[in-house]
Amino acid sequence: MTSVSQCFEHLRDHARCALIPFITAGDPDLETTAEALRVLDRSGADLIELGVPYSDPLADGPVIQAAATRALARGTRLDDVLKMVKEVAPTLRSPLILFMYYNPIINRGIDQFLQDIADAGIKGLVVPDLPLEESDSLLKPAAVRGIEVILLVAPTSPQERIAAIALQSQGFIYLVSTTGVTGVRTQIQARVKDLVVELRNVTDKPIGVGFGISQPEHARQVMDWGADAVIVGSAFVKRLAEGTPAEGLKSIEEFCKSLRAAISPE
Repeated sequence: MTSVSQCFEHLRDHARCALIPFITAGDPDLETTAEALRVLDRSGADLIELGVPYSDPLADGPVIQAAATRALARGTRLDDVLKMVKEVAPTLRSPLILFMYYNPIINRGIDQFLQDIADAGIKGLVVPDLPLEESDSLLKPAAVRGIEVILLVAPTSPQERIAAIALQSQGFIYLVSTTGVTGVRTQIQARVKDLVVELRNVTDKPIGVGFGISQPEHARQVMDWGADAVIVGSAFVKRLAEGTPAEGLKSIEEFCKSLRAAISPE
C-alpha cells in the first residue's frame, strides 16, 4: 500500500481529484466494515478515512455520533478495529487514514499507539481535537513510523494560523468547509473557494475539503474551486446504516461510483 503523499503525487501526475470516503468502524459490525473498505476501494475511492468510535466525538454531527454510539454498544474497541484493519489493509489499493480523538491516544501512550496503528497498516492519521501547539507530540514520532498526521484548517482560522497549519500538516491539508460539526448539508459555503486560494498562497501541499459534502454536485463544485481531494463522511455513514448490511454495502457502492464520476476528467 502506498503512502498518503505518494497517492497524491500519483493523482497530481494524472490530473485527478482524490475521493476520500469516511466510514465508522464497527457500524453495523466490524465484518461489514471490512467489506465496506473493500467495496469503497474498488468503487472509486483513492484513500479511505476510518473513524474509531468514541464516546465524546466533539467534531461529529448526529449521523456519525449515532454510528459511533451503535458501534460502542456492540463492544467495538480500538484493538478490534486494528485487528480488522491488519487483515484487510494488504488487500486494498487505497491508503487508510485513521480518524481518532486525542484522549484515547494519550491514554494508550503516543509511541505505543503509533506503533500499533503502523503495524496494522494505517498510513494517515486525523486527530480533530489536536491543537496545533501540541502537534509536534504526534508529528515527529509518527513520521518515524511512516504515518502522516493530517491537520485541519477551520474556515474561521486567521491567515497566520492557516499558514502555520499548512506548514506542519503531513500528506495533505484537511480544510473544513463549514463551522460546526460534520453532517449532510444542502450546499457548500462559497467561503471554501476563498480558503482554497488562501492555502494555495502559502503551500503547495494537497488540499482536501470535507464536512458537509453529500452530493455528487457538491464534490464537483469543490473540485472546480481547486481542491485536490473531496472528503465525504456522513452521507456514506448514513447509507451504510440503512437496511440490511448487504443493502448498505450496495448503497455505498453506488454512491461512491457516482461521486467518482462527478470528479473524474471528462
